[in-house]
Amino acid sequence: MLSKALDTYFIGIENSYQFVKQYFKQAFVPPFHFQEIIHQCYEIGIKSLSLISLTGFIIGLVFTKQSRPPLEDFGATSWLPSLMGIAIVKALGPLVTALICAGKVGSGIGAELGSMRVTEQIDAMEVSAINPFKYLVATRVTAAVITIPILSFYCIVVGLLGSYVNIHKEEATSFIAFFKSSFSTISFLDLYTSITKSIFYGFTIGMIGCYKGFNASQGTRGVGKAANQAVVTAMFLIFIEEVIIVQVANWIRYY
Repeated sequence: MLSKALDTYFIGIENSYQFVKQYFKQAFVPPFHFQEIIHQCYEIGIKSLSLISLTGFIIGLVFTKQSRPPLEDFGATSWLPSLMGIAIVKALGPLVTALICAGKVGSGIGAELGSMRVTEQIDAMEVSAINPFKYLVATRVTAAVITIPILSFYCIVVGLLGSYVNIHKEEATSFIAFFKSSFSTISFLDLYTSITKSIFYGFTIGMIGCYKGFNASQGTRGVGKAANQAVVTAMFLIFIEEVIIVQVANWIRYY
């Protein structure tokens, strides 16, 4: 029983590796489906803006309100903009964006491709001499890699605006003074780290969603299973990537 489970586990790892390998083989070889990539960027980016806007603004506002009392005890409320800059730019912005997209985009890709698989639409594309992997997988993963870093930057801006609203209400801090203080402790390494994290998050979300959907089975039940596994697996890997990238960034900073 244990050996069978281990065999299934290692076969899954091998299939995942081959799936990722196939993406890098086909994503940079013509023909490039630019129109489909743009369409997927719209599906991932524009349709997620409202959710990212609301979530980012509330996070900035609430996190500022929660951080104020401890700083007031030490008479250090003037550090609040710097604290919000560090928290939102270095951690909350990219991570919150990735988790939202894992739930919305990852599940959508998994369900869409899973539905196409169980209804044999992908098989029909192969019969029609269309490369389904290149058209369905490569375009979606590429779009996720392009769009999610942009959404992360947008979430950072909206989160800082939410923080500014609270700080301006309490201390009447000017807009320029707030952002100058917020970015005073942010280095180029921090910005590069945030961008790098967002790119890895986008690749993970797109790849996991496509892999689960592309290999779905068992009819409509398999579609739901693929969507659910895409979300859970993507979130799990995002947290692992967060830890690894932060450790590497700290190693670069101090050594």
